[in-house]
Amino acid sequence: MTADLTIRETTASEKIRIASLYPKAFPDEDLLPLVLALLDERQGVLSLAGYRAEGLVAHGLFTPCGVERCDGTGALLGPVGVLPSLQRLGLGGALIRAGLEQMTRRGVHQVFVLGDPGYYRRFGFEPERGVIAPYPLPEAWADAWQSVTLAGRSPLAEGHLSVPAPWMEPALWGP
Repeated sequence: MTADLTIRETTASEKIRIASLYPKAFPDEDLLPLVLALLDERQGVLSLAGYRAEGLVAHGLFTPCGVERCDGTGALLGPVGVLPSLQRLGLGGALIRAGLEQMTRRGVHQVFVLGDPGYYRRFGFEPERGVIAPYPLPEAWADAWQSVTLAGRSPLAEGHLSVPAPWMEPALWGP
């Protein structure tokens, strides 16, 4: 079902379309302020859109991040949103794979995500124990904090993950 999906980096002119996707994709979470702030940030943020004949159907973000006193670069994946009627068809996965490829080309060493381990495992993510999330996570979410080291790179040094201001909202990191 992903054969008819076109993935490309977004432009500023797509902000309204992207903004309309997230309340549909995440009706129980208000991720729109985060998404809009990251789109405004733009400095190093990778914003990928998935289009089909009916228009924008999926969107995902990769935000630059790092660990203090570490030469390597990292990225934080998320959010990734897909229209509800098209979820479970591989569209989000296609965006994630495209983003990981772009991160590799950009020289990123490691990508982090807070999400369902069963889902993200298929992209090579594993529970992360050395790099600590910006805010304490509930014990039940310990395995949801994950990372993948990109091909040919070494993982970041242990420490606390440093993220841009839009991610410094405690509600994004726990209930």
